[in-house]
Amino acid sequence: MNTIKKAAADTNGEDRPKTLVEDAYLRLREDIIEGKYESGARLRVEHLKDNYGVGAGTLREALSLLVADTLVAAEGQRGFSVTPLSLDDLDDLTHTRILLETDALRLSLRKGGDDWEAELVAAFHRLTKVEERFRKTSPRVREWEDRNKGFHEALIDACGSRWLRHMLAILYRQAERYRHFSITKGTVRRDIHAEHTEIFEAALRRDEKRAVEALTQHVDLTRLGIHKMAPDWLRKQP
Repeated sequence: MNTIKKAAADTNGEDRPKTLVEDAYLRLREDIIEGKYESGARLRVEHLKDNYGVGAGTLREALSLLVADTLVAAEGQRGFSVTPLSLDDLDDLTHTRILLETDALRLSLRKGGDDWEAELVAAFHRLTKVEERFRKTSPRVREWEDRNKGFHEALIDACGSRWLRHMLAILYRQAERYRHFSITKGTVRRDIHAEHTEIFEAALRRDEKRAVEALTQHVDLTRLGIHKMAPDWLRKQP
């Protein structure tokens, strides 16, 4: 795997970056997701290269990777900017994810064997550990994001469709900025661990109807919460 493809694939922070481009890409990506750069903000290479301690060429390569992630928009000769967030985008993203993820879950429940079940139990256990810590201390959003991703991937891992898994990985990454916004702004009071538990238990029972209902509600609650308290800038369309 070449440098650019490796950097684009490694988004969960579990592996150490192996090149300057990869390091700059991951650090910029994290800063965009966490809202350090506002929605629609210009990203000036001459300023950012000093902030991240890399040359202009390296930074442009990193920004190009973020364009591929659609977290950054290329503006021709004008440079780069943070891709705007909007409620319309959130609605479209959530609707599409629900369609694909519930279909993948149905297939996974029908096809999954003992190995799939064991991996799901392990993923839920790892997620439970970090969610229990959330109740006692300030949340480490990155750690939760990694384990939440692992749980959702485990749910659909037996679906048998490489394309479903690929498309859902893209949608999950695209929703990450909205999830971070929801968690850090406290958009709605909810027991996320209880939501995960309900999905998990229904999946283990192979209760397809209830598992799909619980997953749909779980994914959509983030959208509803953001709609409820969205600031003016998020209501504006890009």
